[in-house]
Amino acid sequence: MSWLLGRNRQQPQPDPSAGGADGADPEGKTAGGRTGDAELTRAERKAMEAYRFDSSALERAADAAKTLERSKHAREALELSKMQESTRQAEYSTKVKEYEAHIEQAKVEQRRIDHEERRKTLIEETKQQQQRAQYQDQLSRKRYEDQLVQQQRVQEENLRKQEESVQRQEAMRRQTIEHEIEMKEKNRLKLLEHELRAKARVDRENRDLNLEKIRLKAQEHRTTVMEGIKTAGSVIGAGAEAMLTDWDKVLTAAGGLSLLALGVYSAKGATGVVSRYVEARIGKPSLVGETSRFAFLDAVKHPLNYIKRLRSKPADALQGVVLNPSLEERLRDIAIATKNTRINRGLYRNVLMHGPPGTGKTMFAKKLAEHSGMDFAIMTGGDVAPMGKEGVTAIHKVFDWSHASRRGLLLFVDEADAFLRKRSSEKISEDLRAALNAFLYRTSEQNPKFMLVLASNTPEQFDYAINDRLDEMVEFTLPGLEERERLLRLYFDKYVLQPAASGARRFKLDTFDYGKTCSKMAVLCNGMSGREISKLGVSWQAAVYASEDGVLSEKMVLDRCYSAAEQHKQKMAWLSDQERADHKSITGGTVAPPLTLTANKL
Repeated sequence: MSWLLGRNRQQPQPDPSAGGADGADPEGKTAGGRTGDAELTRAERKAMEAYRFDSSALERAADAAKTLERSKHAREALELSKMQESTRQAEYSTKVKEYEAHIEQAKVEQRRIDHEERRKTLIEETKQQQQRAQYQDQLSRKRYEDQLVQQQRVQEENLRKQEESVQRQEAMRRQTIEHEIEMKEKNRLKLLEHELRAKARVDRENRDLNLEKIRLKAQEHRTTVMEGIKTAGSVIGAGAEAMLTDWDKVLTAAGGLSLLALGVYSAKGATGVVSRYVEARIGKPSLVGETSRFAFLDAVKHPLNYIKRLRSKPADALQGVVLNPSLEERLRDIAIATKNTRINRGLYRNVLMHGPPGTGKTMFAKKLAEHSGMDFAIMTGGDVAPMGKEGVTAIHKVFDWSHASRRGLLLFVDEADAFLRKRSSEKISEDLRAALNAFLYRTSEQNPKFMLVLASNTPEQFDYAINDRLDEMVEFTLPGLEERERLLRLYFDKYVLQPAASGARRFKLDTFDYGKTCSKMAVLCNGMSGREISKLGVSWQAAVYASEDGVLSEKMVLDRCYSAAEQHKQKMAWLSDQERADHKSITGGTVAPPLTLTANKL
């Protein structure tokens, strides 16, 4: 109802020419002579305008009220004004509630902020406490370390003092002992001097008696000797006179002496013949280091082994030997030919096996002898040179012993280039040259009694006459990737799986993919020989025996493989220039640089 009261209507501006409603002076001066509204401040003017009263508004309100009372829509207008007032009250209540909700939300947000601040404060306090605890722990640890260092220093100082004390005591004891020895020596010398002086004085006093005693002994000895000579002469003279006067006794004595001499010389010759026969049949020559041929004494000592060997059947020549497929095919042909040669009593062929060390030459020679049903004997060429002049006799004994084998003998000469060198360019001793000539003499023709197999890492050093006696030359190369994997699987089964399956004490195997591990190790073992790979298998057993729980894990297997590969590379790096050239010519490749293993690999 603001329009009724005229609130929204602008108040009429008072006429400046007329006086104010309250009779104010139009010039702005009061009756008391003070300054008017123009001299008042703006705030004072606003305050004065608030207290002014306009009666026209009341008049208009009264007129409007009368008009409204006389109008037929007075009741509706009143109801409408009430509804507007209720609406305004409801809006005000809504705003109040919204304000209260805002206040509650602000309180919740404030509590959340307080809670977050408390949480951050607790986190920061916890962090500070942790840092304080870590710092205290560091201080305690440092104090403990300082105490340990101090205790160690004190112990070292005490130990040093004890050692010095012991050294001083030892020095004093040594001086005391030396002094005692010196005093004893002086006393002994003085005692000996007194004894000698006393003895000399006694000898001087008894000189006449001693001379008379010596004279009597000499006279008695002379008398005894003369009597013995006279007795022996009379007996010999009587015997000679009796024998010379009787010719039958003379002839009997001469015949007896002749028969005695003949018996001595006959026994000596027969003993030599028997000893050589016994050595050829029962014993073995000194140059032969290892042999499968059983002697009589060995059969007596080990009868079970002898019977087992007699009942054993020939095995495959390449059983347990892993080589290149083409090389295996060639060696199998040699094994079949050798076996048929022994069966048909033909002439054996001489074979040279050359290549890097540890590639299976000796192993195949043994397998070849077992497959063919022959005995084998292994001798080393380096044993001939130290024998000097006895080398020729020793070589003849070896070949005589080889001819005495009933089954046929495979004579394997390892490191044959040690004494079968070139006579034209090499400087060899006369004894070694004589041994070489004896070897050439005994191998000049092929025979059905023994088969000669030579092994060498440097076959180019052989004398030409040796090369002329060779019928087959086989080169053993280092194993390739496939051969290395087969070797690793073979030795893993031999040294790891079989002991673990047999329930050996302190030997267990962890669960992992053995085949995949062997394939991985085959790549790492590049350049290694079969002997080095077999040693790797033995190192796996050593790793199990050295562990605390006796369990072989994949990491232990790979660690040993990495170590073996590093050692192989180090050995190759230690080779001299000449050895590098020889190794390159043997293997047909280059020497790899040293292997560097990082922590990630291990």
